Amino acid sequence: MKITRDEVAHVAQLARLRLVEEQVQRLTVQLNDILSSMEKLNQLDTSGVPSTNHALELTGAMREDEVRPSLKRERALANAPDSNGEAFVVPRVI
Repeated sequence: MKITRDEVAHVAQLARLRLVEEQVQRLTVQLNDILSSMEKLNQLDTSGVPSTNHALELTGAMREDEVRPSLKRERALANAPDSNGEAFVVPRVI
């Protein structure tokens, strides 16, 4: 499957990207390289390979919650650019 220069320009327009002609040409070449690699992968027989949702076998990804000591307030606020002694002071966002 080949992608054309016009298709790259069209997708760039849909994505609201302003590309110069040199960028369109370079992306066309790069995307065609990617697609040719995918074509090679499509030729592999994967009928005996079980489908997975993750490349690695994950077990026990979630741990039990446990109470642990946290930072003292003074230490947490020590490097703050601005604090009132109890909390970080940040600009108001409305």
